[in-house]
Amino acid sequence: MNSYFWINIIYILSAAAFIWGLKMMSHPDSARNGNLLSAVAMLLAVTATLFNQGLEFEWILIGAVIGTIIGVFWAYAVAMTQMPEMVAILNGFGGLASLLVAWSTYHFTPRSDLFTSVSTFLTVLIGGVTFTGSLIAWGKLNGVFSAKPILFNGQKWFNTGLLVLLMLAGVIYCWHPAQSYPVFLGILVLSLLLGVTSVIPIGGADMPVVISLLNSYSGLAACASGFVIMNSILIVTGTLVGASGIILTQIMCKAMNRSLSNVLFSGFSTAKKKISGTVKGEIKSVSAQDAFLVLEAARSVVIVPGYGLAVAQAQHVVRELGELLQKNGADVKYAIHPVAGRMPGHMNVLLAEANVPYEQLVEMDNINPTMDSVDVCIVVGANDTVNPAAMTDKASPIYGMPIIETFKAKTVFVIKRSMNTGFAGVENELFYYDNTRMIFGDAKDVVQKIAVEFKGL
Repeated sequence: MNSYFWINIIYILSAAAFIWGLKMMSHPDSARNGNLLSAVAMLLAVTATLFNQGLEFEWILIGAVIGTIIGVFWAYAVAMTQMPEMVAILNGFGGLASLLVAWSTYHFTPRSDLFTSVSTFLTVLIGGVTFTGSLIAWGKLNGVFSAKPILFNGQKWFNTGLLVLLMLAGVIYCWHPAQSYPVFLGILVLSLLLGVTSVIPIGGADMPVVISLLNSYSGLAACASGFVIMNSILIVTGTLVGASGIILTQIMCKAMNRSLSNVLFSGFSTAKKKISGTVKGEIKSVSAQDAFLVLEAARSVVIVPGYGLAVAQAQHVVRELGELLQKNGADVKYAIHPVAGRMPGHMNVLLAEANVPYEQLVEMDNINPTMDSVDVCIVVGANDTVNPAAMTDKASPIYGMPIIETFKAKTVFVIKRSMNTGFAGVENELFYYDNTRMIFGDAKDVVQKIAVEFKGL
């Protein structure tokens, strides 16, 4: 048996490990091991590929060492609140890597058949869009750019024209690849530009969908680059990432009751809004000590986390309060909205980092039918995902978006810094409900004050 046989055996084992690792990531108890298994599978696949291609190992080792140092430093340095930005930028690096593979392959072997030329074109197109689109998403999440949609006149027509021009350039390139290096470079530049112009008009509230979509793009780019260099394991892994990213994107869109085209072309802030009715009622605020008196008598408590929890880094004190409530005899659950935060699963990641038991995390569809039996609901930094206007105000831009129905609880405490609106720019009707009490202040500070009262019992 020659080396080619063993390389293919390693590829098969790696593909199986990737699939199993992906399955393990579906549950928090096994997610970390699933990630480790996938990393080992990637190491095996890369090693096998290096032997297969006969590359110079000294340069590969230098790159691996530098990448490992950067990766380890970044993994330890990044805060949990910065995880969405990190995911966004890593998506971009994946797209860039695929683009560079296709570029180098064409640069050194410009003469290719039609199938390889088409694969190269698709890799550059998807990889370029993924790279610059992810950079813009990172900038919006990190505050480098405004989280609001960036618009200009004729934007949709401009993007459509870019896409048509790319298709025409792709036909010219694929027809005569050996004589089309300037056209190839034009495709590369236009792809990078399209990534920028397609993401800047999307508002921050839609970033969870954008991140999952860009993750899918990075997988599709890797799959296409696998066809360029005829590497089976790259095709398999790229397909897995692309498919899982598309499925996640669909889940995100369903959670917002919006289509993908609506997210990409008419975000919350860009949609035409009718004038909705003025919210009527009176804001009633209480202190942390007053909230404690109610919570002390509560037998069931639901905590609803939002992005404000991440900003305040309050996940650990929230978990501590949950434990104190349980010791006091209350049944504690955490209601998770699919698009709460700035990336898919953001709240799950934060609460898992604080060692909140997974069994206490309840999805929106499962918690809503029981909400009317809940004694106290504590909203920590959430806004649009608990706004009853999504159910009551047809003129609201968030109308039709499924929400966590906190307003049905007997008492609702909303912990918030101010009365500012969420990313959708809509005033929250929940704040004016008779059973709602506002607790103004930093989420971490407020929850700590309530916890201190329980410790004094």
